[in-house]
Amino acid sequence: MTLMKMTRRVVLAAAAASLSFATPTFADEVVDSIHFLIPGGAGGGWDGTARGTGEALTKAGLVGSASYENMSGGGGGKAIGYLIENADSNHGTLMVNSTPIVIRSLTGVFPQNFRDLTLVAGTIGDYAALVVPADSAIQDVNGLIEAFKADPAGTAVGGGSVPGGMDHLVAAMVFQAAGADPVALKYVPYDGGGKTMAGLLSGEVQAVSTGFSEAVELAKAGEVRIIGVTAPERVDAYADAPTMVEQGNDTTFVNWRGFFAAPGLPADKLAAYQAAIAKMYDTPEWEEVRARNGWVNIHNPGDDFRTFLEGQEQVIGDLMKQLGFL
Repeated sequence: MTLMKMTRRVVLAAAAASLSFATPTFADEVVDSIHFLIPGGAGGGWDGTARGTGEALTKAGLVGSASYENMSGGGGGKAIGYLIENADSNHGTLMVNSTPIVIRSLTGVFPQNFRDLTLVAGTIGDYAALVVPADSAIQDVNGLIEAFKADPAGTAVGGGSVPGGMDHLVAAMVFQAAGADPVALKYVPYDGGGKTMAGLLSGEVQAVSTGFSEAVELAKAGEVRIIGVTAPERVDAYADAPTMVEQGNDTTFVNWRGFFAAPGLPADKLAAYQAAIAKMYDTPEWEEVRARNGWVNIHNPGDDFRTFLEGQEQVIGDLMKQLGFL
């Protein structure tokens, strides 16, 4: 087994293992309100995770009201910097983030890392997917690789993250597993899922690397075709999407997402946020949101979240070095 194969499986196993972590018990309190800070544009995975979580929390009566703010810039660094610099006035704010907070700290896109924030909880996992326009001549992931090998400069892959970020990394993993040069991959970054899909449908890129939950809605609307998902087996939320594995491409991967708060958050506020999230998993409102998006429940509160992130930092760092991103 190659290091690449082991690395991909370790990332997936680390996420899956977190399902068994014990859920803490907190006081039965309703949070008055939460302001969700989203480090990217509308239509992306962060946006969908924040709004879906807010929807479930409010409809289930665990949170009184939810508001949302998209703050793009610096590969997510603008929102992180804002939360740190204005910590005292943001005790009512939760910022969504995911694997990129680890990646972009490793690459120096921004100087901060998860240790500079209050860790609230990891909440879900979202598989990655490669998609093409619904009328594309590319029928599957092997067709994309063949198009790339025939015309590397004319076969671009877009994504909603910076070069060397999550979407780029997933595409590079798929290409390397197929025997193509991941470093030669032409990657085009966009700000958020909406702009990424506009680039795909306009023909600026031939395929897009994105979160599975984002791809599902577009596939159901007939705008794109999912040519591969990084799940170990087909996902019920959209069973028509083939896995990479069944196409002979040994790439499995799950991108965690979770919530962070400002440094210095009072302990009682942190406990209230963690209690609301812990209770959310047992509600039908959450199950509706989760199933709709094809997410995996990954609940890592507090110290468990820190342990998980430290493991991700090591695994992702090793992977990025192997791919030439570090």
